[in-house]
This record gives sequence, C-alpha cells and structure tokens, in this order.
Amino acid sequence: MKKLYTLVILITLSLFCRPPASQAQQGQGSDAEIRDRIRAAEIAYLSQKLDLTPDEAQKFWPLYNQYTKEVEILIAERRKRNKVPQTDIQPADDKELGYERRMLDIKTHYSQEFQKVLPAAKAGVVFRSEREFRNQLIRTMKDRQARNLGGPGARRFRQ
Repeated sequence: MKKLYTLVILITLSLFCRPPASQAQQGQGSDAEIRDRIRAAEIAYLSQKLDLTPDEAQKFWPLYNQYTKEVEILIAERRKRNKVPQTDIQPADDKELGYERRMLDIKTHYSQEFQKVLPAAKAGVVFRSEREFRNQLIRTMKDRQARNLGGPGARRFRQ
C-alpha cells in the first residue's frame, strides 16, 4: 500500500513539474508557474497526509498560508543578506544562528496555532509531512535532471 501511495505521489509531482507541451518548446515556463505547480502539489500532498475534515481544512489552510508566508519572508531576507558582502562586525555564524532561531520561533508559534485548530495527532504531522513533500520533490527533480541529461554521466545525480 505504501509503495502504491509513493508511486501516486511521484506521478503527481512529475505531472506538476513538467511544463505543458506548448511551453516545452519555448522553455521551462516562468518561475511563478513552476511555484504555483509545486504549491498545488504540496497542498494535495498535505491534504492527503493530514486527512482534514472540511471544518479542519477551513481553519487550517489560512493558518498554514500565513505560516508559509512568514517562512518565505525569512528565507528571502536570508538570501538578500547572503548576497551582500560581509562588512559588518557581526560574524556570519551569528547571523546564521539568528536566522535559525527566528525559524524555530516561527515553527514553535505555528505548532501551537495548528494545535488549536487540529487534533493533536494531525497537528504533530504538519511539519514532518511538509519535510517529506520537500524531500520527494527534490528526489523527483534530481531524477528528472538525470533523465534529461541522459548518457552515462547521468548516474552520478542519482542517490
């Protein structure tokens, strides 16, 4: 059963990650389109993993969207600051720890918020399911890259 579930998820991810035939000739498509496909796949994956009732979904998704927005803002700040040359007194390691601390604060806050709108068992699965989705997405993209490269050198991308 688990193998069947994994196969369904991988097929779904590959469909979302593949550009339509009209775009295949023009290029990969815009970053926004790719992000939207990945986001749709993530929503489908989390919905299936969490098995939300309609009432739970109505309360959970706005909260989850708020959480992802805060995480995206933090990541964007981190990327922006990493592009700027290190000229200030604060060491890079301290900044990195500061970002990690802020990420932990965000996750701690939203863990508590998820527990307010979901049963404890479901609330405890949100971050793990999110991580599993990300890992499957990365594996799918690596496999796709290896297939696109073809030839004997493609094996080095597989793990």
